[in-house]
Amino acid sequence: MERKRVIFFLFDHVHLMDLAGAVTVFYEAGCCGHPYELRYVSPYAAPGTSSGLGFTRVEPPDAITIQRDDIVIVAGMDLAKWDHSADDTWMLWLQQAAAVGATLCSVCTAAFALAAAGLLDGRSCTTHWGYTAALQQRFPKLQVIENRLFVKSDNIYTSAGISTGIDLALFLVEEHYGPTFAYTVAKDMVVYIRRDGAASQHSIHLQYRQHINHQVHEIQDHITHHLHTKLTITELAAMVYMSPRNLTRLFKSTTGITIGDYIRNLREEKAMQLLKDGQKLAWVAKTCGIGSTRQLGQLAKKAGIAASMKMA
Repeated sequence: MERKRVIFFLFDHVHLMDLAGAVTVFYEAGCCGHPYELRYVSPYAAPGTSSGLGFTRVEPPDAITIQRDDIVIVAGMDLAKWDHSADDTWMLWLQQAAAVGATLCSVCTAAFALAAAGLLDGRSCTTHWGYTAALQQRFPKLQVIENRLFVKSDNIYTSAGISTGIDLALFLVEEHYGPTFAYTVAKDMVVYIRRDGAASQHSIHLQYRQHINHQVHEIQDHITHHLHTKLTITELAAMVYMSPRNLTRLFKSTTGITIGDYIRNLREEKAMQLLKDGQKLAWVAKTCGIGSTRQLGQLAKKAGIAASMKMA
């Protein structure tokens, strides 16, 4: 089996967690049955971390010819100590990687490097919350988005920073091998996957979970596992120790959707998945917390699921 290749690009004074988080995801993916080839490159002879640890066995960028199927991950670095002496070398290399269609990713402050190379012009992107304003000000052609774990724009991904490199790497693993395998890797790492492990890439579960508010994540997790019950905003608000009014505002501002619409969309999505599997209307309605089989039948008919119209 041919291994997919992941190339990690290291600046000097790279932040260790920005690098190690993503590296561990792909390493653990191999332990779980889908190995990746991991390579490390740097334009500097002896790159080190912002915490003082140095690296060996790091190749120069020109030692690797990037292919379309490659993933290139640029780890964040200490911007105050950014050495620009090799800018011409690494900029051209990253530009060529993007040009051939490779998947190009930045973690945390590495978004500044992609922006300096002109790779984020006109694109939506993100970085660590403490640098989003500076990134937008320094590179006005960018569309910098706040409060997102990571942002995908064609073949270029940017993540918010530090631990979100793990979220981005898990997302890439999911794109390759599916959500169930990505969930297995997350479980093996003992990390909290901030997306539903059983959902498809375009699922409602994922669409509204790419944010960093832990209270809203907690509410979303509870809703996902209790769709069969009556869910009230009062009870949900009590879980995170805030008023229903404040939770309503926070949820909408964080996700872009109301709690009521989110619950309804999740119930309908789950119901459609179950109906496509041939489950009976009455059982699906009860499992998904949908009030009547008639309502569910109308949804199924609208979605063109005729084979599932069994009542008992």
